[in-house]
Amino acid sequence: MEFEPLCIHLTLTCSATLYLVGDSGGWDISTDLDSWAKDKTFSVGDTILFQYSRYHSVSEVTKENYNGCNTTNVLDSNSSGNTSFVMKRPGDRYFVCGNRLHCLGGMKLHVNVVGNETASPVGAPQAQPRVALPPGSSKSNNPANSATGKGIRVDNVVLAFFVLLTVLFGLM
Repeated sequence: MEFEPLCIHLTLTCSATLYLVGDSGGWDISTDLDSWAKDKTFSVGDTILFQYSRYHSVSEVTKENYNGCNTTNVLDSNSSGNTSFVMKRPGDRYFVCGNRLHCLGGMKLHVNVVGNETASPVGAPQAQPRVALPPGSSKSNNPANSATGKGIRVDNVVLAFFVLLTVLFGLM
């Protein structure tokens, strides 16, 4: 039973949440993104997933560029239709649509990430769009899949249980 301490350690680590931005509305100009984010608490280790049509993109920007919808000076940008960002440290994060007119129309998102950098789970969940989500190019403006609005909770306890089962039954 030398694996027991490892499994106990895994069960005590924190969990992370995968948030689908805009829920069933997705990352779209018709989605009220301020209302969507209003009742959520984003923590270090969480992942936010943007699903959108080919008419949009998502860019991470500074606060100043967020306020002015500056889409030319970005920190990171993607137009794949499924883009995820892991919240690796506490603080404010700002996202805008790469189309400035869409940003000016409200297609932008500000999230405040709470927590401690040292509390971040090692290997926070990464979105696997090709496995669990439809590709962005085959979608209309509204995502086919949606979350419940509270996010999808991924517990390390469940992961530890499956690791334990694999170890115990795989070695017999």
